Amino acid sequence: MNPIRIALVIGLALLPLACAIAPPSNDEIAAEAAAMLQASFKATGQAGLDRLNQDETQRVCSELAGKAPAKEVAEKIEKLNLATIRYPADGKLLGDWKNGEKIAQEGRGKQFSDDVAGPVGANCYACHQLTPQELSYGTIGPSLYQFAKQRGYGADTQRYAYGKIFNADAFAACSTMPRFGHNQILTEQQMKDVTALLMDPQSPVNK
Repeated sequence: MNPIRIALVIGLALLPLACAIAPPSNDEIAAEAAAMLQASFKATGQAGLDRLNQDETQRVCSELAGKAPAKEVAEKIEKLNLATIRYPADGKLLGDWKNGEKIAQEGRGKQFSDDVAGPVGANCYACHQLTPQELSYGTIGPSLYQFAKQRGYGADTQRYAYGKIFNADAFAACSTMPRFGHNQILTEQQMKDVTALLMDPQSPVNK
């Protein structure tokens, strides 16, 4: 028999089999990927296995793949995250701005190479300009220089600043800013200190 004819016959014979095997769904692919991560990722240093578990906000934002969420989706995400913010029981939102500056400069924290007993910082300068003295800063986020000087030093601005640090998704759905309080990256005192860095009139941020 002609070789081409043989190949055609074999191909036609296998065609029903190929049609019967459906490609994996997105859910199946995601489940396999998650299983591979769970099997290969080890808890080391400050990096725990809990970071592999996405909450509803992370899941929705991941599926958007960098696209802005629709208005109704954004409102749902912001409402969900706003409910997670825990303001200090003592009512004091401002700590020591000098410590806040150290935290803003500190880039260590929650990485496998970080000592569990070591410091955890906010690394604010990686995304924001805060002071004119610091020449190296990122531009992913808006400039925070003169934050309170422009917005006011009142209680509402203080509350907004603390809340934004605690959970940025409460104010901007699918924000690229870490949810420092929600994910327990920073302690309550650290968040107070960073809030003071933004709000204290004596802070270099407001000079």
